Amino acid sequence: MKALLMFRLFISDLDQKKMKTLVLLLLFCHSSLTVKHSLKYFVTASYGVPDFPEFVGTAVIDGHLVLYCNINRKIIEPKQEWMRTLLEKDPQHLQFYKGHCFQIQPNFFKTTLSSLKERFNQKGDVHVFQRISGCEWDDETGEAHGFNQYGYDGEDFLSLDLKTETWIAPKPQAVTTKLSWDAEKVRMKTRVNYVTELCPERLKKYLVYSKSSLQRTELPSVSLLQKTPSSPVSCHASGFYPDRATLIWRKDGEELHEDVELGEILPNHDGTFQTSADLNVSSVPPEDWRRYDCVFHLSGVKDDVVTKLDKAEIRTNWEKLSDEIVLISAVVVVLLVFIAAAAAVGFIFYRKKKVQRPPSPPDSSSELSEKLNPET
Repeated sequence: MKALLMFRLFISDLDQKKMKTLVLLLLFCHSSLTVKHSLKYFVTASYGVPDFPEFVGTAVIDGHLVLYCNINRKIIEPKQEWMRTLLEKDPQHLQFYKGHCFQIQPNFFKTTLSSLKERFNQKGDVHVFQRISGCEWDDETGEAHGFNQYGYDGEDFLSLDLKTETWIAPKPQAVTTKLSWDAEKVRMKTRVNYVTELCPERLKKYLVYSKSSLQRTELPSVSLLQKTPSSPVSCHASGFYPDRATLIWRKDGEELHEDVELGEILPNHDGTFQTSADLNVSSVPPEDWRRYDCVFHLSGVKDDVVTKLDKAEIRTNWEKLSDEIVLISAVVVVLLVFIAAAAAVGFIFYRKKKVQRPPSPPDSSSELSEKLNPET
């Protein structure tokens, strides 16, 4: 089944403080399995892409970037402190990545990209040849699953079938490459052995080194929130790690699906996660509230966090809002009284001044005669 896979290639420079992010879209034939851990390598060779390296690769464990290499700048940069420690303690491991990042993989990708351009009669323009490879391992069942897939110019190109040890070509343009690669029996054995044997062992090794960071577990703080008396009650869990978690509402111990809206798991600024689940309580009688509870489950942790639906525990802002309205109303009333009083005092003062003001002296008889009989 085809899935649209979005992944990020992190472009870093030792002389720059900021990390640029390039998001590339690929279509890969990849069947997702429910596993607990994964090691994935994302590799890209490009032609004609401005300000982008000809070859760049990343290693990602359980969705976390752990290693980055850039052939243009000849750098291999660990993105986790535990990976830096591992490479310092194991020089051979570092040499392995240097060989693949600076020689083996760039040469293979450059040659293949040039061959594809020639086969498709493509000159100039922009072209991208990519691969995602790696493995997934379930530390509970011990099952491992490997994969190796290629994309060309953003579309499916080849996918490795581990059962038949052959390549799957989703489009006619890839058939020639498929037949050529199928005939390379020694290279095929190497690829199959890597994704099925070496990759899971390497993943296990990485998990040991990353236990204190990537493998830690943190339970969240759970709160009941409600905007208004008629709003749904939101069960909000924040501060948990990792993101493999569920949050549900139950009634009498049974999971609810109706009148429940589940939120997405979102990242916090400190690297932890948060999520929420809303329960519509408009049709729930007050005496039935005690039958409901919110349950948070974190993968790898035995005990769940259970929060009873209790009005006394709901954090809301409508009471505070009511107090503010009363306060504002009182202030308005006081202001109106003050304005009215000030107006009354002003009017009284005005009348008093008008009464006390002396009358204007009458015009003299001569002035009056001149006004009544102006000269012509």
